Amino acid sequence: MRKGRAGTAGAAIIGALAISVAGCSSGGGDKGGGSGGGKAEDAAKLAITPATGTKQVAPDQPVLVKADKGKLTSVTLTYGKNQKAEGKLAPDGKSWRSSWGLRPSTTYTVTAQGSGDGGKQVTATSTFTTLTPAKKLETGMSPLDGETVGVGMPVQLLLSRPVSTKAGKQAVEKALEVRMSTPVQGAWYWISDKEVDFRPRDYWPSGEKVKVIAHLAGLKAGEGMYGMKDRTLSFTVGPKHITTISDGTHRATVTENGKVVRTMKVSLGKPGHDSYSGTMIAQEKSAHIIMDSATTGDPGEYRIPTSWNVRLTYSGTFVHSAPWSTGEQGVSDVSHGCVNASPTDAKWFFNFTNRGDVVKVTGTSRKLQFGNGPTPWVKSWDEWLQGSALGVPVTGAPLN
Repeated sequence: MRKGRAGTAGAAIIGALAISVAGCSSGGGDKGGGSGGGKAEDAAKLAITPATGTKQVAPDQPVLVKADKGKLTSVTLTYGKNQKAEGKLAPDGKSWRSSWGLRPSTTYTVTAQGSGDGGKQVTATSTFTTLTPAKKLETGMSPLDGETVGVGMPVQLLLSRPVSTKAGKQAVEKALEVRMSTPVQGAWYWISDKEVDFRPRDYWPSGEKVKVIAHLAGLKAGEGMYGMKDRTLSFTVGPKHITTISDGTHRATVTENGKVVRTMKVSLGKPGHDSYSGTMIAQEKSAHIIMDSATTGDPGEYRIPTSWNVRLTYSGTFVHSAPWSTGEQGVSDVSHGCVNASPTDAKWFFNFTNRGDVVKVTGTSRKLQFGNGPTPWVKSWDEWLQGSALGVPVTGAPLN
């Protein structure tokens, strides 16, 4: 049985583009008081870019603070309700630079403090506003924040607008940070101009904790197109669940951490409705749905309520309960492409399965096509790496 592809996240919003203006703001005043009686010519001079009062600042323009005749002692870049943006102080203490892009349509305040050669403390501030872009880039991410997933689960970044140039894709990849409790190698792959996915080289280690930070606020991904906000996603990898379904034996063998925990009789797609062979993942679960052939372009052939549904493809392949075919399960293929199981086995599998668990089907004449759902394991590692705009693997930074 098949059901149509589930929807994906993403939104597009249209605004207006203005041109950025840059400048400097010097800290001539002593707002914090000095220590010692240093000479005026020994006092630090602080310069901030963009200058205070600047409007229509391009969100990808860095915030810079420089100290002359002294060193910076602290710099904060804040917006909203005292939210802080990241930045780095140079090793020599002479300059500071923001680490990532700025949120569009947002007012920022920079507060910098420095110490001169004579020990005198000075403070400088700058308040400026970023522009509202003509093309706003919104995003969605999968899996869900806080979710426990299977070892085959990819990270999906969904974009509201296409990023069509290689430079734009490279900029997006550079803004994506992956942290792991047990660092392993992985890579990003552009599924389309509106989706880029991350998978490890091999399956995730069980127990792995992953945090993905998409520093997309202020990212320029195309002409007049800027990311509107950052995204953060954290998830945990559950036990290693691998299910192998053989069309030759009409059996599904379910393993957990390498140990067989259940063997189920199944029936796959009958001739003309062959099931897909290939490595899939559990994409979603629905306890009760109606399988309607109209969603596959063949209205009227069937419309049947089903229970304990685990989706394997966008095109509508499920493992589900099929009480009407228990006599054929373990013997022959009678489904319209789904994996039929008994009500008892299907309910157990539904409860056992996490999204991202691996399901391998073998022995059918129909090959799973890349893109029919999250299908990262259809590609070899070398093929996956070729789909990266940067063309290099990513080893996750330690999780902190």
